[in-house]
Amino acid sequence: MSIELSKAERTRQYIIEKTAPVFNEKGYAGTSIHDLTEATGLTKGSIYGNFENKDEVALAAFDYNFNTVTNYIKAQILATENSIERLLVYPKVYRKFLILPFLQPGCPILNTSTEADDTHPKLREKAAKALAFWKTSIENQIKRGMVRGEIKKNTNPTLIAIILVSIIEGSIMQAKVVQNAKDLKVAMDYLEKIILDLKA
Repeated sequence: MSIELSKAERTRQYIIEKTAPVFNEKGYAGTSIHDLTEATGLTKGSIYGNFENKDEVALAAFDYNFNTVTNYIKAQILATENSIERLLVYPKVYRKFLILPFLQPGCPILNTSTEADDTHPKLREKAAKALAFWKTSIENQIKRGMVRGEIKKNTNPTLIAIILVSIIEGSIMQAKVVQNAKDLKVAMDYLEKIILDLKA
């Protein structure tokens, strides 16, 4: 029985991994069951034998996409101790967003929140929680830097987190629309300057 459950879990994970990029690129409404069967090589029956409906696949796919980005950034952040260097990971990563495979379709939070704002409450809620988690992570990095004497004591962590996220998401949206990284580079250069100015 346990072997069968393990196989079922592996199948679910396979479906999530294969459909996650499709949902991120096409959105919930734009992703059809044909897209899911094509991405996985499985039948509709196989997919819905592991998931109740398209909603359940989409929610799992969002978690997968967000965790992929988060884990990649977290690994870069943990590679250094200095708080300024940790914050500089964000512009460093996102200036490469058009060439990183898992970011090429765009930011999962931006893509999902734009589409699911009024049409899919559960997806919107997931995007909102992911955004809150991201902002809190940045705030914590700033607070850590203030305690360590690496970031100016008069820094407002919440304000910087909002600005950082807004610049990243806004510049990604522009770069995605025009398929050009020029404006993205300008925005990330400016974000680097903001972060460097926080140095104690």
